[in-house]
Amino acid sequence: MKARLLGGIAALVVAVIGTVLLFNYVQGADRRALANTETEDILVVKQSVPAGTPARELNQYLTTKAVPRAAVAEDAIEDLSAIESKVTAVGLVPGEQLLSSRLVEASTFIGPARVEVPAGLQEITVRLDIDRVVGGTIQAGDTVGVFISLGDSTAGGGNGTQLTFHKVLVTAVQFSSGQSVQTQGEATQASSTGALKAEGNKQAAGDSYLITLARDAVDAEKLVYAAEFGKIYLSKEPAGATEGTSGVVNQTKVFR
Repeated sequence: MKARLLGGIAALVVAVIGTVLLFNYVQGADRRALANTETEDILVVKQSVPAGTPARELNQYLTTKAVPRAAVAEDAIEDLSAIESKVTAVGLVPGEQLLSSRLVEASTFIGPARVEVPAGLQEITVRLDIDRVVGGTIQAGDTVGVFISLGDSTAGGGNGTQLTFHKVLVTAVQFSSGQSVQTQGEATQASSTGALKAEGNKQAAGDSYLITLARDAVDAEKLVYAAEFGKIYLSKEPAGATEGTSGVVNQTKVFR
């Protein structure tokens, strides 16, 4: 009985020692990997950073990490004091290097009312009145249907309207003054923090909307033509909306 007990204790001690040694080995893996490598201390994001965060407030989101010099990005930031006037242009995620390309001057920051354009697409902006943008409820990140209407002088005789593009990504929404339109989340935050911010994002009298859409080159041409010589309406068309069109709708089809 005593022998079995001593054997169990010995096994437990060996297991504990093995665990400690393994832990120390893993902890030292990074140091060993970098032992013969030239490294550089850089600023790395340790927790998510919201878009629009001033550079002077970034310290709480960052940590310093030694990485191989070959892995350091060309525009990596080493000193926050050199970028005091800037804000993050987009949200930053843990693990990424702090790069100057991810920050912009505070005066030019459009705000979180902007989303990244997908690879291969380009952005095109159209100016539309509130009744053509679902009462001003469209926000960056929404997908919309694009209706194009052309009249007699531009359609070779006759006129018509067609739902030409489905689920087009909206990358930015601004007033015609260039001021970004509040997202629903911003509006909620503004109402809880005071009226000053909310007042600054209200539409001015007679102001229209600048809606920026992501589209390929061919479709961008059609959008420009429609903006120049016809009219455009947008519908909110979420991912689950049913797509469909009856082709060009004219007077004959409307009353059919």
